[in-house]
Amino acid sequence: MSSVDKNEIKSSAICRRLISHPDSKFLIAPLSNKRYIKNDPLGMFIVLSDNQINITNHVYNYDVNVSSVISNKLDTMFDNKVESLRLSFELEMRSQIKHSLTTILKKLI
Repeated sequence: MSSVDKNEIKSSAICRRLISHPDSKFLIAPLSNKRYIKNDPLGMFIVLSDNQINITNHVYNYDVNVSSVISNKLDTMFDNKVESLRLSFELEMRSQIKHSLTTILKKLI
C-alpha cells in the first residue's frame, strides 16, 4: 500500500471543506466526468478529475495527484452534496405550483 503524501492530505481537506461550505457552487461535466467547485467569497475554484485535484485561488494554482481511494471519496462526497441540492431544488420547484396545466395553457393562447 502506498503512503499518502502531505499534499494529498491538505488538498483533499480543502476539497472537503469547500464541498461543505454554504457559499460553494457546484457543476458536473458529464462528458469529461469533471466536477467543479467555485466559492466566490473565498476566491477559490477546484476541479476534480481522474485522480487529480486542481486548486486555484487569486494567487496560486496547484495540480495535485491523489490516490484513487481519495479521489473516489471526494467524488462521492461531491455527488452526495449535488444530489442533496437537487432534491432541495425539486422540492422548491414543486412547492411553487399554483396553476393547473389548463390555466398555464390558457395564458399561452
